[in-house]
Amino acid sequence: MKEIFPDIPTIKFEGPDTKNPLAFRYYDANRKVGGKTMAEHLRFSMAFWHSMNGGGADPFGTTTAVRPWDSITDPMELARTKMRAMFELTTKLTIPYFCFHDRDVAPDGETLREANKNLDEIVGEIKTLMKDYPTRLLWGTARLFFHPRYMNGAATSPDPSVFAYAAGQVKKAIEVTKDLGGLNYVFWGGREGYETMLNTDMKRELDNMGFFLQMARDYKKEIGFNGQLLIEPKPMEPTKHQYDSDTGAIWGFLQEYGLLDDLKLNIETNHATLAGHTIQHELHFARVKGILGSVDANQGDTLLGWDTDQFPTDLYVTTSMMYEILLNGGLHSGGLNFDAKLRRPSYTVEDLAQAHIVGMDAFARGLVAAQAIIDDGELPEFIAERYRGYESGIGGKIAGRSVSFKDLEEWALDRKIDRPASGRQEYLESLINRFL
Repeated sequence: MKEIFPDIPTIKFEGPDTKNPLAFRYYDANRKVGGKTMAEHLRFSMAFWHSMNGGGADPFGTTTAVRPWDSITDPMELARTKMRAMFELTTKLTIPYFCFHDRDVAPDGETLREANKNLDEIVGEIKTLMKDYPTRLLWGTARLFFHPRYMNGAATSPDPSVFAYAAGQVKKAIEVTKDLGGLNYVFWGGREGYETMLNTDMKRELDNMGFFLQMARDYKKEIGFNGQLLIEPKPMEPTKHQYDSDTGAIWGFLQEYGLLDDLKLNIETNHATLAGHTIQHELHFARVKGILGSVDANQGDTLLGWDTDQFPTDLYVTTSMMYEILLNGGLHSGGLNFDAKLRRPSYTVEDLAQAHIVGMDAFARGLVAAQAIIDDGELPEFIAERYRGYESGIGGKIAGRSVSFKDLEEWALDRKIDRPASGRQEYLESLINRFL
């Protein structure tokens, strides 16, 4: 088969001293860290929508990217070409997985039946490509935010016909994900929220969203799909408020609708930024609540108030992420999906390859540093020591939930309670610096 990207070679590990822009400096797939290879720890995935469909457009300008398929006008031929290109590029980058929305990979139709027919044809193409390439599906999802019918949301739409159409679209997307051997299925609300409370029945919308996910859970079981269902937090953009705003909000939502055993979270770095949290906070909360499933690996710009979806390069961020992921025992069926796009002036295919390389290198360095921090033991031991008081005495009784307000008042009345031990934040930050 003729190469679509002949100028991009298979990317190899050449070490930190290489000046080759098309080589890994730190990502060595076979290097063992904490008993597992980097490839096993870092289950990288390419996001089809950004890497193949992203053209550099923004609200103020049209596309800038130059791609080999720019002259193709037939929608189905274009879809097949992009899919072949994605399999070729993931293989050259040694990225084992990809992710997609249904309407990313196949043209929409005038009806759901027509859209399903287009999708089935591309699924056939994907199956053929899977015979020749090692790339596999990390997760699939449905694009329930782009078409005008979804202007008020999908599961939360005030129009029941939109709710019904969305259910049919998700049903098909779950079937396709199962058919392709996908390991997970993601729900990304997009517009599941509101612009103004003046026209919003929040209780109905939340109840409908809960019912929608319950139906998805039931259908997953009905068809024997063994993949993990994931829901992705995001607080805003495009809507003023989205119901799946952050990990805490989703945790409460899943409990309310009896879904805590059925869904985990696909957490994105840039969405954490928009929610006013660090990504470490979001991963940590999900980890301790047992709902950390997968990660959309990117980063945002703290000076910009929108989802910039930049490729991850910040080593402090990747280290904090890998620290939480390692403490979680890994991402299990999830992975690190590069939900990231090139900057508008970076328009070449080589830029696209290099962006993935730098992201993979950044997570490789983060993995090594995070494992070293855990092996060193000082940070986890400091945290354990800080809360040691809850292991005995009055602290042990509090931890054991065997005291009342009256008991605690009696204990505290005649004691002089001064400030607790220093939190030593600056020292601990210097500790992290030792490993970077």
